[in-house]
Amino acid sequence: MALFLLTLGLSLVSAQELNPQAIVQKNYNMAKVSGIWYPVSMASDDIKRIEENGDLRVFIRNIESLGDGRLRFHFRAMVHGECEHVAMVCEKAERDGEYSISHEGDNTVLLSETDYRQYIIFHLRNIRNGTQTTVLALYGRVPDLGPSFLDRFEKVCRKYGLGPQNIISLGNQGEPPTSCASSPGPGVFRRVPGPRGWGWRLQKVSI
Repeated sequence: MALFLLTLGLSLVSAQELNPQAIVQKNYNMAKVSGIWYPVSMASDDIKRIEENGDLRVFIRNIESLGDGRLRFHFRAMVHGECEHVAMVCEKAERDGEYSISHEGDNTVLLSETDYRQYIIFHLRNIRNGTQTTVLALYGRVPDLGPSFLDRFEKVCRKYGLGPQNIISLGNQGEPPTSCASSPGPGVFRRVPGPRGWGWRLQKVSI
C-alpha cells in the first residue's frame, strides 16, 4: 500500500510539471481550448484593475469554440459594481489566436500560449478613454497548477514588461466565486521579495 501511494504521489507530481515540448504558440486548434478553466494568476501594468473589485478582474469558467471561428467566454466579472455571470462572444481577428471583445472598453484578446491539457495564458489589451492597459491571465484545467507553470507565467509576463510585483494569485477559486474578491479576504497574494528570494505572500489592499 505504501508503495502504491508513493507511486500515485509521484504520478500526480509528474502530471503537474510543465512539458516545454507540449507548448503551442501558433496555429492554434481552438476546439481544444474549449471547456472548463480555472483562474490561477493575473498580471497587469495597472494592478488596481485586477485587484478586488477591479473592472478587469475576470474569472473565466468556460470557453466555447463556435463553428464560425468565434469564441464564447463564460466568466464572472464586475458589472455596475456587482460580480455577475457574463457570457460574451469574441469576434475573430486576422491574427492567429486573436479576438476582439467589448468589456470596460475595447479589448483585444490574444491566446499567448497553451498546451491544451493543463494550462493556457491569455494576453488582453484594453483601451478605455484613450488609456491602454495590459493584462495577462493564467488558467488551468485544474484549480491549482504546479510551480513550473507559475514560473512559466512569470517568464511570459516579463516579455510584456511585467515583473513579480505586477502579479497576483487567484488561487482557491476552484469553485465558482460568490463575489469577485479573492478568497483570502481583504487582501491579495502577490509575488514579493523576501530573504530567500521572491515568494507568494498575502498583502492587504484598500477596499
